[in-house]
Amino acid sequence: MNLSNFSKWPRIMLLVCGLFACTITGCSWQSTIGGQTLPSAYYLRDDIQFFPAGVETRLPNARRALDEYRLEQESIQDGLQQDAP
Repeated sequence: MNLSNFSKWPRIMLLVCGLFACTITGCSWQSTIGGQTLPSAYYLRDDIQFFPAGVETRLPNARRALDEYRLEQESIQDGLQQDAP
């Protein structure tokens, strides 16, 4: 029995299993590891995702809309009171 041929099989099987695991897990796809999003292999050709800076909550927008509505109602009331004799 030749031991040099026997010892090559575990190395080859380990290499084949490693390559198979890499293809199954999607090593070329975008992945999230430890909360950090890693880019795909094609990140240079991907579409650009742009999110403009702004308020992240809706509360300031709602307050602004209510203030504008209140001012508009007050101006309507003032206009009606001025028109009345």
